Amino acid sequence: MLSHSLLEKSDLPRAWAGLDSWKILQTGAPDIHFFLCAWANWRVDPRRPRVLHFVAISPTAPSTLQTPAWHPPQAVIEPPGVFYGELNQLRPLAALLSDQLYGFMPGFHRLTFDGGQVLLTLCIGTLNPMLREQNFSADTLLLLAPSDESPLEGTMAPPANDTSEWDHWTVKSLSRCCRRGTTIAALGLTTVATQALKQAGFDMKSEPSSAVHTGRYNPRWEPRTNRRTFSGGVTKPGTCTVVGAGLAGASVAASLARRGWQVQVLDAAATPATGASGLPVGLMMPHVSADDSPRSRLSRSGLRMTHQEASRHLKAGLDWLATGVLERRLDGASGLAGNCSAARNAWSRMVDEPDAEAVWLQGLPVGGSSLWHARGAWVKPSRLVQAWLAEPGVTFTGNRQVHSIEQADGQWVLRGRGAQVIGQSSHVVLATAMGTLPLLAQLAISQPDLMKAGSGVHSLRGVSGQVSWGAQLSSDAAVLPPFPVNGSGSLIPSVPIESGLGWFVGATYELTESDSATHIAAQHQVNLARLTTLLPAVANELGHHFDSGTVRAWRNTRCTSPNRLPVVGPVTVETLPTLWVCTALGSRGLSLSVLCAELLAARLCAEPWPIEATLAASLEKSK
Repeated sequence: MLSHSLLEKSDLPRAWAGLDSWKILQTGAPDIHFFLCAWANWRVDPRRPRVLHFVAISPTAPSTLQTPAWHPPQAVIEPPGVFYGELNQLRPLAALLSDQLYGFMPGFHRLTFDGGQVLLTLCIGTLNPMLREQNFSADTLLLLAPSDESPLEGTMAPPANDTSEWDHWTVKSLSRCCRRGTTIAALGLTTVATQALKQAGFDMKSEPSSAVHTGRYNPRWEPRTNRRTFSGGVTKPGTCTVVGAGLAGASVAASLARRGWQVQVLDAAATPATGASGLPVGLMMPHVSADDSPRSRLSRSGLRMTHQEASRHLKAGLDWLATGVLERRLDGASGLAGNCSAARNAWSRMVDEPDAEAVWLQGLPVGGSSLWHARGAWVKPSRLVQAWLAEPGVTFTGNRQVHSIEQADGQWVLRGRGAQVIGQSSHVVLATAMGTLPLLAQLAISQPDLMKAGSGVHSLRGVSGQVSWGAQLSSDAAVLPPFPVNGSGSLIPSVPIESGLGWFVGATYELTESDSATHIAAQHQVNLARLTTLLPAVANELGHHFDSGTVRAWRNTRCTSPNRLPVVGPVTVETLPTLWVCTALGSRGLSLSVLCAELLAARLCAEPWPIEATLAASLEKSK
């Protein structure tokens, strides 16, 4: 009942009519009924915004989801029933949400629904630090503060006399997530919290015999915006040209198109995914490190988001399969950070004797340790690229080599061979891997005042690699594992190919690039040697493919940065930057492309970010 009362008084239905996006920020206990009600309303409201963002900050994660047992009261607001989620509406939504409730370690977690137009960002941690990690202005605040009069059943909020989370600095951080006019609906506020909100610029009021306080952010002074929202960002979708049709470019195009942008994707090749994204099949799995480094945190966030996209777009068993991945750590170190927890184990855990995966390890050389990555999967990158380029609002044009870019009269003009104009738009995203460098170098000469100092891409480098693969024979099947194995290189078995099933080994890392037959043959032997270290019995069985010359090769060059992190951000000095870069995904394009695209789109459109601001800062410059 309190859920309905709070949402009714927040005035959402009338406020969000006809807008491109609506952003709700909820703080307090891990109660997700409010999200379910907002989602249910969004589904049935013809005036709904194009994108619904719901950001929930909670000290603990929702470990399980109870389907609401209450029945909504009769509708008492206009239009009738607009924010009273009927039980039969909430049950299927609760089931969809339950499928994604796993692995909630401290930090941000982005969950997407309804074709990427309903986004839930769960922020697990202490309120004030989590507020400081935000970089958006909310349209509606829902504060679930505890009180003696209106406890929330089943929540894990602090006791009613605990005001530590509502000190001056916390409320100040909350106000910096608001714009003038942001509405607030709060449940069970203490007197201390109410007073702090008033001092921070909120006009608060309460009704007799009600636990709900409502108000609006309307300070007497000019409010400060968050430092990185670019003065509110782009309020209306525009036009964008994305240069590059690999994982990076296609994911950016799809993210912007879902927000109403008209996106033109240009590529020098005739077809998409002809560069490193043309890899026949690749692995995505979390990176682990003892200190839970930015690479590890980014890989988990990105893996969750790519899982959601693959589930939506691809055919399981044909285009991708969430098999899990076994990682053999030959140095014996687990690499896992922190204490063992259910949240951490949902991503990666040590393999012990009783585990099903341990049975397959029998007979391997003694030594080292093994991890099981439950969310690991194999994916055919080109299938994802094709699906993203088929999103409404995206147009792909091949055989369009961009030689130069320039800004004129508020538009970006892209020129090809002979200075021919091949594209024009309000925004440009460079997702051209190593091709980014010459374009930015040319722009720095022709229009130096536009360029940011140290835009972060000057130290990109290419690393060549080769995958060895072959058609799986009946004699191979008995020795092949039932899932991919990673460690010294990797093996991906039993992937559907045109002639049946295939196996894939690699890839190599080469500082020099060569396509000579001698070099290719040598790199096949490198892959076989690494497979021998990783899985001796498998290498012995597959060795005849290498000896007979039937093994095939796929080669290309990855774009990386010195710190092995992607580079995502603006490269122009405008107040509202219109030239952006998304590159250097390296060997983790499958894990990171969706995350990078959603971060770029969120920054460009002044939406909630999918990762913490401090973590996102590590992606702006290569080091």
